[in-house]
Amino acid sequence: MRYSRVHIEALGYELAPVVVTSAELEKRLEPLYKALRFTPGQLQVLTGIRERRWWEPGYPLSRGAIAAGKKALASSGISPRDIGVLVYTGVCREQFEPATACRVAAGLDIGGETMIYDLSNACLGVLNGIIDVANRIELGQIRAGLVVSCESARDINDIMIADMLEKQSMDHFASSLATLTGGSGAVAVLLTDGSFGSASGRRLLGGMAQAAPEHHGLCLWGIDPDGMGGYVQSMRTDAVNVMNNGVELGRRTWEAFLPEMGWRVEDVDHVICHQVGSAHQSTILRTLGIPVEKDFTTYEFLGNMGTVSLPLTAALAEERDILSPGNRVAFLGIGSGLNCLMLGLEW
Repeated sequence: MRYSRVHIEALGYELAPVVVTSAELEKRLEPLYKALRFTPGQLQVLTGIRERRWWEPGYPLSRGAIAAGKKALASSGISPRDIGVLVYTGVCREQFEPATACRVAAGLDIGGETMIYDLSNACLGVLNGIIDVANRIELGQIRAGLVVSCESARDINDIMIADMLEKQSMDHFASSLATLTGGSGAVAVLLTDGSFGSASGRRLLGGMAQAAPEHHGLCLWGIDPDGMGGYVQSMRTDAVNVMNNGVELGRRTWEAFLPEMGWRVEDVDHVICHQVGSAHQSTILRTLGIPVEKDFTTYEFLGNMGTVSLPLTAALAEERDILSPGNRVAFLGIGSGLNCLMLGLEW
């Protein structure tokens, strides 16, 4: 994938207001910890996450996506009438139908000839949305498009904590641990063809995708029969094999990505990775030969926000002057399935 006329015009985000520490989650799991003879503090030690954020109970996903979208549009000065496509890309959606994107579009006053739809691909949703919009811009179909997402970890954490307390099993705890890393947030990525007179850089230069779908069963989040005629959410993750096979997929993608971009490892000024946790970060950077000082992380205080994590982390990196004009930046995304997508940008 190569692009010659695509810019990330603006990044907007909304942080969830409720701070939840790892110590608070462990306090809720105290009976399980006693039964399994765990020492408090294990959650932060294993994940590197000291806190994450959740929305208030019942918070609509569309509200977060709308808030992030309004910030992106306002900072760019681009009118909702100029948006040719709006894509909602979260793992979490409000209904099976209609598309959550429709409610977001209504809240942003986007409509008319705009294409409005949802796109889903686990934690890669926003990156896939960026590619989808970029292709339309490169083909000359639209001048601007908006990718939005809002993720919520509260409900699935409440469900899985209750389940862990009921089962009090080491195996069940291990397969549920990844759920406890979940954070909440919203993001919007505004892409344009650069024709709106903005001084914004952030040129999308290209990307590379690789897939290993034989590993589709390693991380599952869905609904299961509850035995009483209803259904309940559940999440199960084989964290060890997700990391091992994900890192191997990342290695293959990185080796194809660099020549596609015409870059060497030393040419990359900064990387923004999907935010999983400390073990994944150290392993992927070591495997790809990327110095740790080139990475910027937020998982320590925001957790794993799914599709929102990588673009929101990029927005914070820019705010903190980590990413500067002219930097070569690589977005490195690995999602369950397994899929990997890496994007190269000139900031």
